[in-house]
Amino acid sequence: MIKLTINNVPVEVPKESTVLEAARAAGVRIPTFCYLEKLHGIGACRVCLVEVEGLRDMVASCVMPAAEGMVVYTNTKRVRNARKTVVELLLSEHSGECQTCNRNDDCELQSLARELGIDEVRYQGQKTRQYIDTSTAGLVRDAGKCVMCRRCVTVCNEVQGVGALFPQGRGFSTAIGPAFASDLADVTCIQCGQCAAVCPVGAISEKDEVDLVWAALDDPEKTVVVQTAPAIRAALGECFDYPPGTLVTGKMTTALQRLGFDAVFDTDFSADLTIMEEGTELLTRLKKALVDKDASVALPMFTSCSPGWIAFAEHFYPDFLPNLSTCKSPQQMMGALIKTYYAQKIGKKPEDIVSVSIMPCTAKKYEARRPEMNDSGVQDVDIVLTTRELGRMIKQANIDFRSLPDSEMDAPLGLSTGAADIFANTGGVMEAALRTVYEIVTGRELPVDNLHVREVAGLDGIKEASLTIEGAVKDWSFLEGVTVKVAVAHSLGNARKLIEAVKAGEVQYHFVEVMTCPGGCIGGGGQPRMTNNAVREARIAAIYKEDEGREYRKSHENPQIDMLYKEYLGKPLGEKSHHLLHTKYTQRELV
Repeated sequence: MIKLTINNVPVEVPKESTVLEAARAAGVRIPTFCYLEKLHGIGACRVCLVEVEGLRDMVASCVMPAAEGMVVYTNTKRVRNARKTVVELLLSEHSGECQTCNRNDDCELQSLARELGIDEVRYQGQKTRQYIDTSTAGLVRDAGKCVMCRRCVTVCNEVQGVGALFPQGRGFSTAIGPAFASDLADVTCIQCGQCAAVCPVGAISEKDEVDLVWAALDDPEKTVVVQTAPAIRAALGECFDYPPGTLVTGKMTTALQRLGFDAVFDTDFSADLTIMEEGTELLTRLKKALVDKDASVALPMFTSCSPGWIAFAEHFYPDFLPNLSTCKSPQQMMGALIKTYYAQKIGKKPEDIVSVSIMPCTAKKYEARRPEMNDSGVQDVDIVLTTRELGRMIKQANIDFRSLPDSEMDAPLGLSTGAADIFANTGGVMEAALRTVYEIVTGRELPVDNLHVREVAGLDGIKEASLTIEGAVKDWSFLEGVTVKVAVAHSLGNARKLIEAVKAGEVQYHFVEVMTCPGGCIGGGGQPRMTNNAVREARIAAIYKEDEGREYRKSHENPQIDMLYKEYLGKPLGEKSHHLLHTKYTQRELV
């Protein structure tokens, strides 16, 4: 530990701390712009300038190491004037269009200008050249709004390991984007939206499709149905000034009803369905490997719920495609059921139903448009909105969200279990699968505290757990005494590390969960900003609370799932479920 003084306040911090971290430990706020917690400290924007006694020049606190005996001042006249000038210069070249920008009420540059007392743009410099890239299904890139903070570059390269974004050119001509001024669709971009999640302005954002939903709702010939992902209920409240981690499931349902949707379904239902299909697939692979001694069986089996992860595997690890579960994601399973099972129940043609989903993820927009996602005979999911888009839509409708009563989701696709809720969290799909698979194999409940597999929870990048099968029932006796080894990775940089370890033979697993975004879906690219670890932890805790309050907490206990198989699907991995609920993956070129 070292001791220093910040604004005449004594501070003691670990010796590897920066001045910024020391200030935060002392409860002293220093404004930042290019900085990302634990990720991105380059001192590029100079907004976090401070004075250090004995140094002639001001220093960027995000990169300045704290030192024993250091005396720091964060709010002198010199510091305030320097910060103000820095932000004025940023404003001078920023093509903001603040009146119509979708970040108008969520713009860090605007907030900084207000905080620093800037009420006019003193410098009328040349504006950044505007180029709008709408080439992908999930994202829009507006180069004119870019402020060169390089947060997106850090996330794309260091967190996700994709490498779609880099600084191009030099000086005022610098642009952030794909190489050779390409569009995002022309390079290897998985559309995860983490770039949009960290962008402080409106330079990268989700492709807004709210108007498409309004058009569908206004069409009397269409039945418009909506599904909501597990992560939405723990984050949507932030759009209406609730603290992170506030559960708003009932209010969200009421809001969707008042927007005019004909039915409000829960993607949790198809998450339960995913566990039935994916769990059966895992057991089938294990039987082929252990009983039939089939060396061609692809193990470990990887989950397939996260479309960004699927695209990442198709581009970077095509040799692992046989290891991916053939299950569609819960979004796509629900879409297929809405256009078939539900359509038959209400006597509608699939083409007369508009299937809308509310997702925490921009890659879900891309997934819905994959050409193979039409097993209902039409596009299974028509429109995908992010959490942020739904928040904007509710505000457009002048709905007072905070005053709404709670409502229940609609039958038959609205009943779900706690196991489905935790799909939102990293480790959640794994825990949900283990709850069901262990009980199927042994006839007994998973022998862990309150059904939680603690080893796969939390924000560690790669997590491992093992479970020895004891007391396997007759059909599964081949698993008696087998230690099932599982692993969980969130963010694709961690997924890459795990896959490389598997390829090198350094680790062996039976089942692996991969989530594209840090923290899982609760940290998705379409969630309310800013999502740091404190926000992730609050949302994760809320999701576990939702799970623990459920009547049913294991997917195989869901009575509506049981009814669906009896009435329509037959059995897990059966002919109809294989047609509607499973898919295949394709090797894609690295660009």
